[in-house]
Amino acid sequence: MSYLLNALSFLLGLAFNAAITLLIVRVLAEACRADFHNPLSQFIYRYTNPVLSPMRRAIPNWRRINLAALLLAWLVMLLKRLVLFALLGVMPHFAGLLVLALAELLDFVLVLYLVLIFGWSLLSMFAVDRRQPLLRLAGAIVEPLLRPLHGKLVAGNLDFAPMAVMIGLLLARLLIAAPLLDLGARLAMGG
Repeated sequence: MSYLLNALSFLLGLAFNAAITLLIVRVLAEACRADFHNPLSQFIYRYTNPVLSPMRRAIPNWRRINLAALLLAWLVMLLKRLVLFALLGVMPHFAGLLVLALAELLDFVLVLYLVLIFGWSLLSMFAVDRRQPLLRLAGAIVEPLLRPLHGKLVAGNLDFAPMAVMIGLLLARLLIAAPLLDLGARLAMGG
């Protein structure tokens, strides 16, 4: 692959990932009932709502999960993968592309949770303003994963619950997302 094609693939992947991040954070914020008055929540809502509001008329929420945003994130991941294959001059099989996009979205969510938990844990060790919008939003999103282990893995003044959850997320990447990615890649390439 040429250097220019590598750069274009990187920039396209970055743009698609930014859109997917907005959609997934919206799904997670709604599911966790993050504070809507948070400026970051309002930013996410403002920039995703024009696309999602027509879709939400046809695709209702399931419990607190915004299925329209989840479907749109999967479609954006599908389009990203299709564009990247097109840059390589390869036409993948459609069924494999569907599985690959789903596996990449699952892996994306797991990595996003890893980053959020790591960042939230790191910031919680320092004296930062708890009203800071990013910290409040991250705290609201990671709290449901940490709640079952809260106070159970404490040694001294250190809470090892975030580390245990991160190990679980890494295992999910290795045991669930990676085999799905391999299956999707094999199906996409016709293997």
